[in-house]
Amino acid sequence: MQCELCEREVERLTVHHLIPRQKTKRKNEDPGPTAKICSACHRQIHNLFDNTRLAQELNSLDRLKDEPQMEKFLSWVKKQDPNKRVRVHRGNHQRLKN
Repeated sequence: MQCELCEREVERLTVHHLIPRQKTKRKNEDPGPTAKICSACHRQIHNLFDNTRLAQELNSLDRLKDEPQMEKFLSWVKKQDPNKRVRVHRGNHQRLKN
């Protein structure tokens, strides 16, 4: 299976809600579109960005791919062995308490 972000072939993919469920669940809204991505990309997204920014600004695959910090990560992770767990690094955003 191919990750929709880094395009690596991996054994398993995770489902990433392009608009975080936290932002739709309380309002009983449709959770919206999802993307099938590898766990490394999924962890990196949530380490770098809070749910508010994800919902408002980074709510499509193209927007995620074009975000400078994610772009840098993607160019690096594409070179990594898809069978090994990739270490992701914390971003410098502050988690918002909602």
